[in-house]
Amino acid sequence: MTPKITFEEHFMAPGFEKHSEAFLKLIPRDQAEILTRRLGDFDGERIETMDRGGITRSIISLTGPGTQGEAVEKAVSAAQGANDFLAEKISKKPDRLGGLATLPMHDPDAAARELNRAVNDLGLQGCLVNTHTHGAYYEGTDYDPFWAEVEKLGVPFYLHPSNAYVTPHVLGGMPVLQGATWGWGVETGSHALRILFGGVFDRFPDVKLVLGHMGEALPFLRWRYDSRFGAYPMGVSLDRAPSAYFGSNILITTSGVCSHPSLIGAIGEMGADAVMFSVDYPYEDTDLAVEFIETAPLEDATRVKICHDNAARLFGMPTLAAKEGA
Repeated sequence: MTPKITFEEHFMAPGFEKHSEAFLKLIPRDQAEILTRRLGDFDGERIETMDRGGITRSIISLTGPGTQGEAVEKAVSAAQGANDFLAEKISKKPDRLGGLATLPMHDPDAAARELNRAVNDLGLQGCLVNTHTHGAYYEGTDYDPFWAEVEKLGVPFYLHPSNAYVTPHVLGGMPVLQGATWGWGVETGSHALRILFGGVFDRFPDVKLVLGHMGEALPFLRWRYDSRFGAYPMGVSLDRAPSAYFGSNILITTSGVCSHPSLIGAIGEMGADAVMFSVDYPYEDTDLAVEFIETAPLEDATRVKICHDNAARLFGMPTLAAKEGA
């Protein structure tokens, strides 16, 4: 079995349980109880599941909406508490667990300071942010101090889904379309495009933004972005074609999309170095995700990249290829 690193895997921190109540009411009670148990587990079933799937390291993050759901006056202290809690849990299993910080994106300077503290003082390996913060997106120059810190630290920024700030009219009256089935991907993919077309990657060319769920479907429209942007730039100027930022600044994980045709298409669009395996535990089935990647029609070297080495390079960890070549 191919060794694997995963990094869209979630936990619950004390004080954030209130954000899950509305979601848990929508699913059967037995499923809600399982999710709650797994989100609070760090060294039992979580590790057993990793062992079964050949997952050597899981880099975990606070479940949504995380700090983005907090009021502005509580955001900094809430983020600090969650990150301290995560670092303490990782310290008990440092060979198996890593962490992505939650951030108070309500204030770009505060977010930059907390990211610096989380990486340099707590040893976390990047950040995961649940898309907008009370309707604020991050492409404007007021967020440049934050992006400068991300670039300076050399850590990834994982843009994770959450509910839209205002439900789009076309989704109104259709709750089934507003969440993970469709709406979350639309929200998060649109936010990523705001960051791209807002020039963040031109101002900070070394920033790495990660999208889950096979890139929220964005990789499959790269050609169209170039074509229609070329025809209708609407006053926007970029240093490169929109498609060029995919695979360099925008990377993706497979989390929650266990489809071989989608995987092959994403590799074709992004390149084999820009696609990484993840599960979205405990919201997705680890055994199913492992079977998907182990049976994918890939060359062994490509499977090693996607399962392990691409993530290892992203997080500054040893690669399997380097070990074999030593």
